[in-house]
Amino acid sequence: MTQIPMLVAHRGYPSSFPENTLEGITAALEAGACIVEFDVQLSADGVPVVIHDQDLKRTADVDLCVLDTGITGLKRVSVGEPARFGDTFPNVRIPTLDEVIALLQRWPGTEAFVEIKRTSLRRFGRPAVLKPVLDALRPLCDRCVLISFDSEVLATAKSAGECRVGWAVEALNDQAYEIAARLAPDFLFCKTGLIPVPPQSLWPGQWNWVTYEINDPLLALDLAKRGIKFIETGAIGEMLQHPLLKQKACHRD
Repeated sequence: MTQIPMLVAHRGYPSSFPENTLEGITAALEAGACIVEFDVQLSADGVPVVIHDQDLKRTADVDLCVLDTGITGLKRVSVGEPARFGDTFPNVRIPTLDEVIALLQRWPGTEAFVEIKRTSLRRFGRPAVLKPVLDALRPLCDRCVLISFDSEVLATAKSAGECRVGWAVEALNDQAYEIAARLAPDFLFCKTGLIPVPPQSLWPGQWNWVTYEINDPLLALDLAKRGIKFIETGAIGEMLQHPLLKQKACHRD
């Protein structure tokens, strides 16, 4: 029997839209994504915003640090990724986490992987970042998974019992396995290059495995055979054109 993975829209729909934006996430949902993944940093005045980098050089071509800038200043900047899209998206803005959660509330049945970036945790400290993020997720916490490379912030979040957690691992070694066994996350995330090749197998555990970023349908299906149930992709619309992967789209009236 063919194993069919669930596709996750990695940072929205970045093959066609600026990443981590309301426009890109909306396009991913319209393409049939059941799960979206996006990144969270903290602004200088403590507002969780949806962006991957700590600066705006790549997404806006401006020398501005997200962590040093208040939300009012961030909202003035277009993050239309001019290096990739030219002037196609001149009015795209950095969304707040509240705005993305409000968007997802209008799409019943969808879920989100929400990654807290380590740069914000290092700058502001775990409690200062975790509290506003959990506050923002609370209206939709049953449909959200809080993820991070920082296992300690996930342990704190898990003890609060408000939402599921996923740990992103950087190596599949004994030390990382001990942390995973202790944390017992709902999901484990890793780069595709770390996934063991048969006859080696993935770590045993109650968690589900997620890998990123895959834009090849046949590779996604091969990884599913090896135990990867969730595949993050930057080309959600294109991937869902495959007849098998289309079975895992969220079809809505």
